[in-house]
Amino acid sequence: MEIVVLASGSSGNSVLVRSGETSVLVDIGVSALQMRNRLECFGCRAEDVDAIFLTHEHSDHIRGLEVFLRRHHSAPVWTTRGTWSRVPVKTRTGGEIESGRDYPVGSLRVRPVATSHDAAEPVAYVFEDGMQRVAVCTDTGIFTHLLEQRLAGCDLLLIETNHDADMLRHGPYPWRLKQRIASRLGHLGNHQTEEALDRIKCSQLKGVVGLHLSAENNSPQLAVESLQRAMNGGCPVTAVPRTEMLRITVGASAIFETVPVPVKGF
Repeated sequence: MEIVVLASGSSGNSVLVRSGETSVLVDIGVSALQMRNRLECFGCRAEDVDAIFLTHEHSDHIRGLEVFLRRHHSAPVWTTRGTWSRVPVKTRTGGEIESGRDYPVGSLRVRPVATSHDAAEPVAYVFEDGMQRVAVCTDTGIFTHLLEQRLAGCDLLLIETNHDADMLRHGPYPWRLKQRIASRLGHLGNHQTEEALDRIKCSQLKGVVGLHLSAENNSPQLAVESLQRAMNGGCPVTAVPRTEMLRITVGASAIFETVPVPVKGF
């Protein structure tokens, strides 16, 4: 299985999941032009995408969706009923999904998992292709027992490390925004992800990637240090800032390849 982090952070989020001939996008939070340029960096055309799964309706996850569909193709778009109620884009294919059910797309099986965020009905996703199991989980303020259950046993975790608690506390954001980020409906801090990894890590886990880093309240170095403490050398870890993309090849091990965001696609 190959996973490509095309965009990560408050300015936009998108992840490409590929297995065999199947290509699936999680979110389109950057412009359609940026998506095309970033996909081309990894030998993928927009027309090659077989399905799009949305985590929730916030603009940094759906910003480019409408134009992407209009310009390139009408790939089926799937998300929860609550998210559809807030997304202003209509498609002729795709539809509603429910947390806890499996959805086949080509060689992939996709399972949405409920998260805790200030959105209508947000979800994370677990992808399986019969050999590897990968989770994409951002935009949640807490790790629920259910979420930890679903993430346990994965070969690769792409997981939120949004903020450092001290940087957020002493940073420039207004107090109300700080409260929202740190709340149960906000975003995961480095310390929360570190603690959860301590509980769910297993010998099968081949790599951990920190996503959705705040440019003001975190740094890749702090996120990586936190992930390293949790894994204690058990597998490679990294974190993706908004200026980079990341290709992960998952087989007997996880191989990371960092790629700069193209200037024309920033």
